[in-house]
Amino acid sequence: METIQAYYNGSVFVPLAPVKVKLNQPVLVTILETVNSKVGGNSFAQFFGALSTENYTEIIEALKDTEKVDANEW
Repeated sequence: METIQAYYNGSVFVPLAPVKVKLNQPVLVTILETVNSKVGGNSFAQFFGALSTENYTEIIEALKDTEKVDANEW
């Protein structure tokens, strides 16, 4: 038996960590209120983040360097 934490996004349950389950494996789901109040309700948005402007700019600049690679260089 394994216990996971997840949130329901309106159509599916999304686990908060990797789950060790075989593809199409039948499971029994029991819904309990979480002890951690930050996980339940609509507060799942806290598990998502955004890049700062500085980091976004750095990634864009790095991607521009990859556009300069000639396919024959490989």
